Amino acid sequence: MKVDIASHLRLEQTLGALLHYGTLIASSVIALGLALALGVGATGLRVATAGLVLFILLPVVRVALMLILFLRAREYKFGAIAALVMSIILLSFFLGTP
Repeated sequence: MKVDIASHLRLEQTLGALLHYGTLIASSVIALGLALALGVGATGLRVATAGLVLFILLPVVRVALMLILFLRAREYKFGAIAALVMSIILLSFFLGTP
């Protein structure tokens, strides 16, 4: 099995960019929500809650992106692992208690 270093580097850079910008956006939404909460009240807290939801969704988006990238690179073994992780996440989401 030949390891393609360039494709692994691209994968790491893509995932790193997703996490970096996702964290930046989620943090900005939370900061905006807290600033609005000082003036508006409940609306600002809803915006801050949306930022927290973005933080929670970030790992799910990461797994979905990994699944897509692995399948496009024809790394079927890693794609199957990512699909298994995604199915566990979705199963726990739909079967979880409120």
